[in-house]
Amino acid sequence: MPPRTLAALAHALSVAPDLDAALLALADAAAEVDRFAQIALVRFDAKRGMLVDRLVPSGDGVTRQPLETTFDHLPTRERIAVAAGSGFVDFGDHSDEYAPLFALDKLPDVGWLSLRGIRFDGQLTAIIVLYEARKFFGARSSERILPAVALFDLAFVRFAEHEARQEAVVTLEDVTQRVHAEYEKKLAMLELQLFRAADAQPGADPERIVALERELARAVEETRRATKRADAVEATVGAAVEQLEKAHIELHRRSEALRQKTRTMYLIDRVLTLDATTRDPSEMVNALLTLVGDDMGAQRCSLLLHLPDEHTLYLAASRGLVPNVPTGYRIQFGSGVAGKVAATREPLLVSDVSEAKSHPLLHDEFFTTGSFISFPLVYHDALVGVVNLSNRTMHGIFVEEDIERVRGLGLVMALVATQARLADRLLESLDVG
Repeated sequence: MPPRTLAALAHALSVAPDLDAALLALADAAAEVDRFAQIALVRFDAKRGMLVDRLVPSGDGVTRQPLETTFDHLPTRERIAVAAGSGFVDFGDHSDEYAPLFALDKLPDVGWLSLRGIRFDGQLTAIIVLYEARKFFGARSSERILPAVALFDLAFVRFAEHEARQEAVVTLEDVTQRVHAEYEKKLAMLELQLFRAADAQPGADPERIVALERELARAVEETRRATKRADAVEATVGAAVEQLEKAHIELHRRSEALRQKTRTMYLIDRVLTLDATTRDPSEMVNALLTLVGDDMGAQRCSLLLHLPDEHTLYLAASRGLVPNVPTGYRIQFGSGVAGKVAATREPLLVSDVSEAKSHPLLHDEFFTTGSFISFPLVYHDALVGVVNLSNRTMHGIFVEEDIERVRGLGLVMALVATQARLADRLLESLDVG
């Protein structure tokens, strides 16, 4: 699946208000891969072992169809693999035999049936069903949409957590209200009987009054115990809700990490595509700088290339620098931040803002505020250049983990710059010798 589609799907799933909207987004992504494939979401009731209903994207909405079919109808090997929820399970030559189990329309030719289980809270909750026409050449649709289904899996779990949290709260409120209402009613009736007995004539039976008082005392004690049990249930549900909230936070973190990786894939794809379609060195160096600058959220960044056969760097591309630093500006190895990084070939990171303000290297014209990263670009032990990043978006700071991200992007930049001979070609276009 092209990264552009994957990035769009990640955004669509992150803003989807409900499961139907998320399923429609997945269907759109699947249609870009194979517009004839059938895709559906089947919900599974683990307590009964039943396939409950089927959700099918249809136009701008989702249609629901009851199934009420036992999960045991699937072959044992495939059933175990689907319940594990690791990836698509292929039914091979038996695909057309089991497709009617999920109320799928018969294909004109031989089809491929693939199922992928979705697990929540340690058990199978739903199944993604994909039914495609068999192909003799090229990759299968189930392989191509696997990243999209993984994104949908995250969105499904998010909705399942929200639903479980609401159900827990409603259950707690119902139990508490029912217990209190029941015992308050019983207590009121006993008090009424006691008052009537106390107001009776002197000839009233004192043993009856004592018995009513004891029964009232027992009712009060039962009410106290019921209240205690209700408090225990509330505490248990509260702990469960807290666990769900923690799980939701972790899911959000994983979703953000996946969204970042998706954006990185898209940026790398754009650079590689441009490398294959343009011969303009200026356009290429700007694309390389955009790759690392956008991915790291740096408002001020620069790319310096190694001047061939010299211990010198020259400014190839920049964003956010002061106007008096022109393209082609040269820096000797060992001079300033970039020069020192080029000489040592070791990345430099300043995270702490207070440290950054007093850092001796910040007299360099390329760094003026905040934390920064200066990273050497090396390919096959040869220095290709240096990339500088600072002024992170939203006043953010760079940390150790960012060095590893820049390292991966730097490998792509060094590879493209070397293969395209950007240092020589850009130098010739700038006419700086």
